[in-house]
Amino acid sequence: MATLKQPGHRLSRLCCSDIHEPGKDSGKQKKAEGNRRKHRQTEANRRRQGMAGVYVADDRRYEAMPYHRVGRSGLKFPAVSLGFWHNFGSNGNFDTMRAMMRTAFDHGITQFDLANNYGPEYGSAETNAGRILAEDFRPYRDELIITSKAGYDMWPGPYGDWGSRKYLIASCDQSLKRLGLDYVDIFYHHRPDPETPIEETIGALGQIVASGKALYAGISNYNREQTEAALRAAADIHLPLIVNQRRYSIFDRGIEEDGVKRFCREQGMGIIAFSPLAQGLLTDRYLHGIPEDSRIARDHRFLRADALTPAMLSRIAALNKLAEERGQTLAEMALAWILRDGDVCSVIIGASRPEQIEENVRFLSNTAFTEEELQRIDAICKDGGQAG
Repeated sequence: MATLKQPGHRLSRLCCSDIHEPGKDSGKQKKAEGNRRKHRQTEANRRRQGMAGVYVADDRRYEAMPYHRVGRSGLKFPAVSLGFWHNFGSNGNFDTMRAMMRTAFDHGITQFDLANNYGPEYGSAETNAGRILAEDFRPYRDELIITSKAGYDMWPGPYGDWGSRKYLIASCDQSLKRLGLDYVDIFYHHRPDPETPIEETIGALGQIVASGKALYAGISNYNREQTEAALRAAADIHLPLIVNQRRYSIFDRGIEEDGVKRFCREQGMGIIAFSPLAQGLLTDRYLHGIPEDSRIARDHRFLRADALTPAMLSRIAALNKLAEERGQTLAEMALAWILRDGDVCSVIIGASRPEQIEENVRFLSNTAFTEEELQRIDAICKDGGQAG
């Protein structure tokens, strides 16, 4: 009886107060409306992030991102892909990793680019990505392209490196376990192996695809002659070898110089570019010194302070001026330049925080260049920043 009476008693008092003390109506109504607004906002946030913090993707994620066919295959890459080379390892912040993956997908970035030895420590980027994929992206697996690679040092001994059948198949199995996936969309050989016959390397990729552990195969860091040999071996076993991943930027034009860019176009093979900002040189970040939180200051493995020569700084300043004339940041212009002619189907960006991803995708609104602009960029790179 008491448990039934107590709620009724509270309700009775509330009703009496509402009826017999009208002077308090306005204040109570304002408070109630405020509570309702707060509740509506809370519910909107929960829908945005999902119940109990589970991620819910932005409904508009496909509105602005272009998708480009990968060579002559049926697959399309987003114009921008997210790389896990840096900032997803054991030395990164897990919440920031999660936020970057969510931000990327919310902006239509459907491709996550990994490798077995991305870290540091080796394998940690895949482990972290696998946890986030399981917790946040399980409903979206079929909307994602998840890739991995093997070809560099991974474990001790003679079987943990390069391109043997044993190494590649074992690496793929390990990557799938770390990622918590049944398959990856593309599995790459990460670099050419001068000792292993190309037929063995490509044959291993063929078995990986045939076993359902990958849908397509790719190669990375292969020059023109190596790419031609890989395609020939792939054709012999009917392997869908669809993409070559190469370093490419305004400052690094190796794929033009060794003929890969033209050859892949002629053969119907896609190209995806990494290091499009030359490890941060193609930004305005170093124009006025070396920031304490910059890659040069924090991580000397891939970019050192001695790269910032007077000639390099002059080039960066001249390119930055041209970017401003285009209404872009230097980073935006550098990313747009990669996609200027259609030969590259996607550009892999790195990030250390979600805001960088949001900033980088802005270049998609302006990817066209005049012939004069392209000539100025070429002249700046050749003349040490004196052109234009």
